[in-house]
Amino acid sequence: MLTERQILVLKAIVEEFIQTAQPVGSRILSKKEELNFSAATIRNDMADLEDLGFIEKTHTSSGRVPSQKGYRYYVDFIVNQEPMETTPEVGIFRQLLDQKQFERETTIKEAVKLLSSLTNYTSILLGPSRDYSRVKKIQLVPISERQAVFVLITDQGHVESRTITLPTNIDMTRMESIIKALDELLVGEYIGQVHEKLTESFEHQLHDFISYKEEIMYTMLQLLTQSLNQQNYILSGKSNILKQPEFNDLDKAYHLFNMIEADEIVKVIEADEDGHQLTVKIGQENEIKAMENCTLITVPYQISDHEFGKIAVLGPTRMEYRKIIPLLEQVARIMSDLYK
Repeated sequence: MLTERQILVLKAIVEEFIQTAQPVGSRILSKKEELNFSAATIRNDMADLEDLGFIEKTHTSSGRVPSQKGYRYYVDFIVNQEPMETTPEVGIFRQLLDQKQFERETTIKEAVKLLSSLTNYTSILLGPSRDYSRVKKIQLVPISERQAVFVLITDQGHVESRTITLPTNIDMTRMESIIKALDELLVGEYIGQVHEKLTESFEHQLHDFISYKEEIMYTMLQLLTQSLNQQNYILSGKSNILKQPEFNDLDKAYHLFNMIEADEIVKVIEADEDGHQLTVKIGQENEIKAMENCTLITVPYQISDHEFGKIAVLGPTRMEYRKIIPLLEQVARIMSDLYK
């Protein structure tokens, strides 16, 4: 159990190192207003914190830096015990999402890009599974006598389109009546169940169009394949983390960037077992060597009664926890509002 004074010293070391990326000595700490103690007292507390494993000495300086244990204590017992404050950045997100000038999917992409820009870290958003998206609208847009654009719109704001050439045995009027029947039949159905629904319906509701079954099924399957194969995540600012001084080491930077490029970070977020609450994984807690100098903060947001997405930020262990944690929590609430 740390004393109240040791907690103050640890907090000051972590926050000084976050700001400067330089090892922290007792002389620097003794000048801080919140540490109204002598340099000798601070040195003793630092020695105790080092013995307990909360801070450690670097090879290049006499100062100390937070250890993984020190960051964990800082997050769990200092940051999380403070009242959450609204950060100025939240207003920028709220303004973006309230504009209503974009489709939901475009708005979400802009929000993820904004998050990486404001934090200067890498931001990742896992969206809804395409299997659990529902058909909102099916329509046909004629572009010539024999060609039209077949459009599938989901309740999650995803739009998939395909240009089709009408078979010689179908005119545009007939095709439009087919699309109208499909729209009435499939609206509200899960994307993952459309193929089964179509197969059953040609014997009942779509019996009048049985002669066009092959053309209809082919076009619908093409659209569904495109929709289901779409990546359900957005990643922005993947090069931001490489600007951090921790990654001046080219070998570290290479392995981390490769991990991000290969989408391994997405698998880490997807595998997070605490899917319905904020998680902070620091350093080796991430269980991937390339991430041993990183922190990954993940927060869920609600898509529907039964489905959640996740929004995450990847940065150095020397992350601005007091800023990022409340920001992510508030952005997650805004994202949930977007799906209401």
